[in-house]
Amino acid sequence: MAKIQMKTPLVEMDGDEMTRILWKIIKDELIYPFIDLKSEYYDLGLEYRNETNDKVTFDSAYATQKYGVAVKCATITPNAARMTEYNLKEMWKSPNGTIRAILDGTVFRAPIVVKGIEPCVKNWKKPITIARHAYGDVYKSVEIDVPGAGTAELVFTGEDGQVIKETIHKFDGPGVIQGQHNIDKSIESFARSCFNYALDTKQTLWFATKDTISKKYDHTFKDIFQEIFDNEYKEKFDAAGIEYFYTLIDDAVARVMKSEGGFIWACKNYDGDVMSDMISSAFGSLAMMTSVLVSPDGKYEYEAAHGTVQRHYYKHLKGEETSTNSVATIFAWTGALRKRGELDNTPELMEFADKLEQATIKTIEDGKMTKDLALITTMKDVTVLNSENFIKAIRETLEGMLAE
Repeated sequence: MAKIQMKTPLVEMDGDEMTRILWKIIKDELIYPFIDLKSEYYDLGLEYRNETNDKVTFDSAYATQKYGVAVKCATITPNAARMTEYNLKEMWKSPNGTIRAILDGTVFRAPIVVKGIEPCVKNWKKPITIARHAYGDVYKSVEIDVPGAGTAELVFTGEDGQVIKETIHKFDGPGVIQGQHNIDKSIESFARSCFNYALDTKQTLWFATKDTISKKYDHTFKDIFQEIFDNEYKEKFDAAGIEYFYTLIDDAVARVMKSEGGFIWACKNYDGDVMSDMISSAFGSLAMMTSVLVSPDGKYEYEAAHGTVQRHYYKHLKGEETSTNSVATIFAWTGALRKRGELDNTPELMEFADKLEQATIKTIEDGKMTKDLALITTMKDVTVLNSENFIKAIRETLEGMLAE
């Protein structure tokens, strides 16, 4: 069978530890035999990031702006222990955070649904996608340990000399203060990314905050979303047969538990952090969770939602067998290939991505899976495969499907 040809490269961002090992096997077994892969390669492994003073991360993000589609392996965000382990020049920032900031993107995470891996919430029949704002709030907050009695004030001094001042609290003893911020421009980008992705995937969009309590901060999010929807997207949503609505986050939580799924739930930064882990765990496994960063101007970066699987990597280095789930990383590749095919009008590339996803799911539903899934499946007498053999089993399924 002739290999599928690509018109435009996609940006390939390699990563760290066990996911780096899986990355190579996936390419060797599931990509190269079928596609004449065109990619602009960037090594975001921690050693090379350190060697380039993290310039490679910035370069990969700028390349994504140029080509429009990227696929990323899981990467290490170093802590003090990693500083010593990798002999780092400094504690480099999260590659994901850097890329998000440059692309001004929103992260969309959705579970991969497979028969035999049943959600904890029995009425969930379709994936629930979490859209997480990726700027500000508690992640860029300023904090003070209050030593004793005194007055805490929130003060804004404008460049024109205007001063706005509010008393936060009059302390009569020790406590803590936290100051958070966000900016309209980032919220507007978040809203447009959400509306565009909802249209792209033809799913209804929810947005939830707590504007009844946070009458300025959260209400600003609500107002910006509504204004952009009314002025730019309402007619498009009506034509697509989907809807957008705002609800309080506590109402959203109650509603989501009773739903069948099949929608996008947009959340502020911290809410999205928590809810995406809740959704992934309730659907079965973080290793079965896709993640795509979408910019408001239509740039896409696909990756797995999980980390570098450090524990398995140390076993691998000792020569011990691992059974590491590669499904989310495979789906990062299929997402990127499908989007590249869509943008380049290459239907055979889109069809291949669909077939590879179907083959991955069929392999699991046929009872061949990694250990993590074997521990939670409702299927009986399953075959537990090691990391490499699971990917090879998917290739066998895929070849059978392509030969039909």
